[in-house]
Amino acid sequence: MADALPACPACSSEYTYEMGALLVCPECAHEWNPDEDQILDSSIIKDAVGNILADGDTVTVIKGLKVKGFPQDIKVGTKVRNIRLVPDAANGHDIDCKVDGFGQMQLKSSVVKKVL
Repeated sequence: MADALPACPACSSEYTYEMGALLVCPECAHEWNPDEDQILDSSIIKDAVGNILADGDTVTVIKGLKVKGFPQDIKVGTKVRNIRLVPDAANGHDIDCKVDGFGQMQLKSSVVKKVL
């Protein structure tokens, strides 16, 4: 039997195959070079449409959000400036920010879009 290929680092699928110098996962379409050190995908935080976020970015809320203890919601289109990313957040809220009118809070990256 030939050498076993490593599982996909993105989805842990065991059905990886070689394509030139790259390894490819047929289940999630992730491609990687096994000879290079990889940046873990879990450390990269993306917004709802796939843009990579960084500390200090400005984002726009794309979904109305109810906030406990406040009579009004955070409305769609609210801009949030100077975000701080919190990788490996246990509760899934990976953005720490200050929302005008609401104060300091945490948001999920899946409900914001980066302002380009």
